[in-house]
Amino acid sequence: MKPPPFEYRSAHDSTETVELLTEYGDDAKILAGGQSLVPLMNFRMARPSVLIDINQTQDMTGIREDDGHLVIGAMARQRVLERDPTAGVAVPLLPAALAHTGHTTNRNRGTFGGSLAHADPAAELPALLVAMGGELTVKGPSGTRIVPAEDFFLAPLTTTLAYNEILVSARLPRLPSGTGTAVEELARRHGDFAIVSVMAAVHLDSNGRADLVRLAAGGVDSTPIRLHEAESVLSGGTLDETSIDAAATAAADASHPVDDVHGTASYRRDMVRVLVARAIRSAIANR
Repeated sequence: MKPPPFEYRSAHDSTETVELLTEYGDDAKILAGGQSLVPLMNFRMARPSVLIDINQTQDMTGIREDDGHLVIGAMARQRVLERDPTAGVAVPLLPAALAHTGHTTNRNRGTFGGSLAHADPAAELPALLVAMGGELTVKGPSGTRIVPAEDFFLAPLTTTLAYNEILVSARLPRLPSGTGTAVEELARRHGDFAIVSVMAAVHLDSNGRADLVRLAAGGVDSTPIRLHEAESVLSGGTLDETSIDAAATAAADASHPVDDVHGTASYRRDMVRVLVARAIRSAIANR
């Protein structure tokens, strides 16, 4: 199928994008990488009357470090980000998560910000942002605002973005040297959306105690969820099998999956328990 007719507009920076969004309102959609929007339009599941192409914007690209954070422009291509040495050193969880994000062809066009704004609760990048305690910079007619990742995602395919706001960039705290990271995912096949995914980052102090633990899961709630209860079980202690199993149980108890064609809620909850334990062990091994 082909999409219904639409008007095409091209923006050259974030300010012009906001102006166009304000002008056209809910009738407009942003075209970035197009890996989600174009299929939806072809199936007539999305019918925007105006497409605002932001591929020519110059102020929403780039990957850089700033004051202990990795700053990623919303228009950074996923494949570029996956291979960027600065990003890989600062946040090694990023290339690991991106390796599960679709296929190389998708990542060549797909954008970092596009995946976040699309807000699929099973997608890897939203779960990663939540795990890392990232912040998103949003621009609208009144200027910019900073939104914590856990507050950005409201429901499936729904974010805190107003109709005339654009996601400009995201900030992730740099992980300390020696942090182990892991991504564990259950999917029908590699590159598919996750049935359950778990992101983990673990750092141990000189006494072998966990002084940094970051855990999040995707595909098990209406949004990606930070597993605070599981983190609390591990923080400050030695990561033995007893504490790992307790953290995995806490994570499963905190998830609220639903039944669907890919699995029952109880199956997903069991997989959270399995994958959290596996991710923690892998993160420790990868330090």
